Amino acid sequence: MAEDQTTTPGDDERQRWLSVARNVTLGVVVLGLVWVVFNVELPSGRQLQEQIEALGWIGWIAFVLLYAVVATTPIPVTIMAVTAGLLFNLVSGTVLSVAGVMLGCWIAYWVARGLGKQTMRKLLGRHGPTVESHLQESGFYAVATLRLMPGLPYWPVNYGAGAFGVKHTPYLLASVISCIPGQFSLVAIGAFIAEPSIFTALAVAVGWAGVGVLTALAYQRWKRDRRTSPNP
Repeated sequence: MAEDQTTTPGDDERQRWLSVARNVTLGVVVLGLVWVVFNVELPSGRQLQEQIEALGWIGWIAFVLLYAVVATTPIPVTIMAVTAGLLFNLVSGTVLSVAGVMLGCWIAYWVARGLGKQTMRKLLGRHGPTVESHLQESGFYAVATLRLMPGLPYWPVNYGAGAFGVKHTPYLLASVISCIPGQFSLVAIGAFIAEPSIFTALAVAVGWAGVGVLTALAYQRWKRDRRTSPNP
């Protein structure tokens, strides 16, 4: 026997209040992001270097935390990754950049899980349809493809994965694996600017070649999975 699916006035009232709460939260989040974009100026490379040197090893933690904040907003993470190359060596800069961007990705994922699908559709704006079409009922390869896709910022993928049902573990694994070559290539650019050499130029070339190859492989695997998955 089918269960009674009728709703009570109390259920309707709770749904209305939940909708109001989500819309208010959306408004606060959007206003906060807009304020950050137009009012927060990231320190220059020279200023960051001076501040980090003054802090010692705590400066590394400060850089990771700042990077995490940037990764949760529409501010391009490119700025921070290139700055890491200017401030640190290639290896240390890549490690710190990956740590910072992954912390931001993790925070944004759980924020989106809390806000819900309908709210995040509004927040994602023009990026929403692209992110949802790739991530709906998808997992590892969809996240990896979007992470590597040129021109698509990190933040829509972060929030979209949380909102559109991507499981936590595949999301984190895909994010860390796919962000390493991208972060490495951007850090290499900063390292090349700071100290031009054949080694840093080669690192830039290798990094971007890796991004291209992984993008093609992830996209092909994601398309194959979409074709072979049973229709709902």
